[in-house]
Amino acid sequence: MEGDRLVRKGEFKGFYPTFFLGVELQNKVLGIYGMGRIGKAVAKRAVTCGLKIIYHDPIHIAKGSIEVSAHYVSFDELLKESDFISIHAPLITETYHKFTKKEFRKMKKEAFLINAARGPLVKEEDLIYALKQGWIAGAGLDVYEFEPEVHLDLIKLDNVVLLPHIGSAATEVRERMATIAADNIIAFFKGEPPPNRVN
Repeated sequence: MEGDRLVRKGEFKGFYPTFFLGVELQNKVLGIYGMGRIGKAVAKRAVTCGLKIIYHDPIHIAKGSIEVSAHYVSFDELLKESDFISIHAPLITETYHKFTKKEFRKMKKEAFLINAARGPLVKEEDLIYALKQGWIAGAGLDVYEFEPEVHLDLIKLDNVVLLPHIGSAATEVRERMATIAADNIIAFFKGEPPPNRVN
């Protein structure tokens, strides 16, 4: 995103060895918080980038159901060992404000936090503080604590990528979502159990 803005402003003056250096994924540790359907899909894609996968799940999904090489760790280990933490847990009592100053203090200074689950899993004020203090390197957010409101301090920070809740924004995905909703409605009115009941 920064490179795109630089080019559009006409400020690209040519390549040099330290220009826009980033972080290599190979041999880094991806910590997944929430190893449900989405967490597993993320893990499956991440191993192709050479990432080592560790995970913690608040609902304690069976280890045997993971298709890729991933190691279950305590929440504290997830915080301390991950180079990237990707959040994919549901918003339940146990996960509300799971990531606060206390947790950010345990993370590596070079670590990045990614939230593509639900905004209130992260206490935004504490995330902003951690980012400003350099406790963690950066964050990528697709969801927000008070969505659609986005904290003004997040907007001002350069070490955060902000997206407008578009994690599922692919035509095919949204068509499948609509079909699932329709199938559930049809099943309900036929007196059959809806295939995607939450309870």
